[in-house]
Amino acid sequence: MAGGWSRDGSVQEQIDASVEDEIERARSQLTVGESATKCDECGAPIPEANINAPST
Repeated sequence: MAGGWSRDGSVQEQIDASVEDEIERARSQLTVGESATKCDECGAPIPEANINAPST
């Protein structure tokens, strides 16, 4: 495909950079802080291991 003034792969590089930027933005919006100790829906206690598990 003709690329005009851009080098080969530059469009894909821009797409990849945009995706990475959006992933970083979304991760920055994740909630941090104290975990719940009971389920919001049923009130069952959340296991201590789940409360203390690191977020991904």
